[in-house]
Formats: sequence, structure tokens, C-alpha cells
Amino acid sequence: MLFIVTLTYRQPPAQIEAQLGPHRAWLAEWTSAGHVLVAGPLEPATGGLIVVHADDRAALDTLMASDPFVVHGLVDVAVLAMAPALRHADFPARWAKAARPVAGT
Repeated sequence: MLFIVTLTYRQPPAQIEAQLGPHRAWLAEWTSAGHVLVAGPLEPATGGLIVVHADDRAALDTLMASDPFVVHGLVDVAVLAMAPALRHADFPARWAKAARPVAGT
């Protein structure tokens, strides 16, 4: 299952900045493990967005609980779950097994 996770800053920028390095290291770890597919800051700078592959919501919640931004209460977390039905042929099937591939032009 894919999840769209939005993080909305709830603390002043100085507190966010203090945990930015550990947050980025956390993202790199889970990206390397194949769970975080893409992540980045929102514009305007109100938070960030993460696309996550996880078996279920419980697995996502466990993963998110280890994010330094969450650990330190710096963000509000909102989650949308998605069961992919369609994917571009270049999008890896392992992250959207049931989705029908569509070739690009």
C-alpha cells in the first residue's frame, strides 16, 4: 500500500532546523530500505511531504514514530492511504503490485 504523508510544522523554525539533520538521515535510511519513495519540503515552507510504501497503516505508524520531527513533537502528521490501480510502466511494480502498467510515449 502507498501512503501520502504530510508533515506540518508546529514549532518555530529554529526548533525545526535543530532536527533537520537527523530528520534527513531518517529519510535517507528509510529511502535506502525501500519504504520512502520520495520526500521533500513543501512550498511555501509549511512542512513536507513523504510518499511511503508500507504493508499496512500499522507499519506506517511504526515507521513514522521514529522520525525525529515526530519524536520531538515538531510536526502534525496527516496520512492518506492509496491502493494503486494504475501506474506508469516506469514506476516499479514492487510498490504497486496490483496496479495496471501504462506505457509512456
